Amino acid sequence: MKKTFNFLGFDFGASSGRAMLGVFDGERVEIRELHRFLNEPVDLVGRFSWDVPRLFFEMKQALNKAAKEGLRIDAIGIDTWGVDFGLVDKNGYLLGNPVHYRDARTDGVMEKAFAVMPQEEIFRHTGLAFMQFNTLYQLYAMKLEGDPTLEAAEHMLMMPDLLAYLLTGKMGTEYTIASTSQLIDPFTRDWDFDLIDRFGLPRRVFTPIQPSGTVRGTLLPQIAKECGVSEIPVIAVASHDTASAVAAIPVADPDFAYISSGTWSLLGAEIRTPLCEPGVMRANYTNEGGIDGTIRLLKNIMGLWIIQECKREWDRRADAVSFAQIVEMAEKADPFIAFVDVDDPCFLAPNDMPARIQAYCQKTGQRVPQSRGEIARVVYENLAFKYRWAVERLEKDMLKKRVNVLHIVGGGSKNDMLNRFTADAINRPVIAGPDEGTVIGNLLVQAMGLGALKDLAALRRVVENSFPTRRFEPENAPAWDAAYAKYLEVVKK
Repeated sequence: MKKTFNFLGFDFGASSGRAMLGVFDGERVEIRELHRFLNEPVDLVGRFSWDVPRLFFEMKQALNKAAKEGLRIDAIGIDTWGVDFGLVDKNGYLLGNPVHYRDARTDGVMEKAFAVMPQEEIFRHTGLAFMQFNTLYQLYAMKLEGDPTLEAAEHMLMMPDLLAYLLTGKMGTEYTIASTSQLIDPFTRDWDFDLIDRFGLPRRVFTPIQPSGTVRGTLLPQIAKECGVSEIPVIAVASHDTASAVAAIPVADPDFAYISSGTWSLLGAEIRTPLCEPGVMRANYTNEGGIDGTIRLLKNIMGLWIIQECKREWDRRADAVSFAQIVEMAEKADPFIAFVDVDDPCFLAPNDMPARIQAYCQKTGQRVPQSRGEIARVVYENLAFKYRWAVERLEKDMLKKRVNVLHIVGGGSKNDMLNRFTADAINRPVIAGPDEGTVIGNLLVQAMGLGALKDLAALRRVVENSFPTRRFEPENAPAWDAAYAKYLEVVKK
């Protein structure tokens, strides 16, 4: 009889967290939510911070729930967002709550960093796109401020590694989460100590890099006893949430691209060798770590943020409508009435998004959408156009080959109208799902860590066996081609 494993995956997002149970029989995995909780940042004496003691409490609550259900948990994995970290002193104590990536301490720091090492050189060293909240600039901001916690620190632990440390007492840095720091050499897949030294950062705080699937340790005896569970192994999964999501793409054609679709769209491809040329930097692509020797070459573009903000404004003004109702209204609206660049900075801030869309159309001399359906259709169509533009740039400038199929995973993959529009816009198949890719990747890398799956290909076969996907073939490509030419004229790409 085949062994069945019960895996517990903690998936932390910017506003909430979940503990998901995965039951794996060697061929298929079934998932269900065991515990859900808020992840609410706190303003502590002028520092926007993560409430780690609360998150630790919620992890123990999940373990306690598992015990009350009589579940035997075989392993635990943790994934979070990138870049943020905690500092630990020589006695193993956390030096204050980890600071949130949106805190103002990094304002203007990136420019100061470029005086130490030019932008092109940093990219050549790290292959990572430039965001002012990258770990490099957070640490450099602390150095410039003379922050005493950096001087007192013996270890820097990225968020999932910090949470794993609190459970096990063992330290280490998982590769995919480290790859978001702008402190890793993407060729050696280790800390870039030349760069670290140039910025005067203390070498001692950087703990050894471990590949995804490494067993970090087991639950501390006192935590196991408190929660009523055994001393469960804690596995360093692909602990950057996007790395877990990409691992769970059920790939059949090797020449694929993907979109991890949510509030933002992360569009990219899986490659084996990092691309650190100046053109890649200028196009704002990034090389982040994946599992099994892969690199996630990707670009952050607009996602469902615009439609989320439209809905918020419409709900404020009138009767609330669901996203499904918004899609219905968009289906009935006329096609191609206006073209907008969804990545225009005017769409980044919250509040009254419908008015911003109308103002953009007016400014560019186009028909101004009026109804909710018209505005929503403009948003969805122009997201699809942006995806086409990004896929074409990826093929021409980065991969130098054709992408045969686009996989869409994450919450946005549930929007079949957008999937259909995207297939027509890019004139090739779109495969949608699974929508819980991050959690699935987390759970199945635990299986790799315990030797129940041998590699990424085996993991993806399990995803294919376990979760339905939906395939969308292009149906109206000529009309979308003609509209795309007009789109390019308006947005001047």
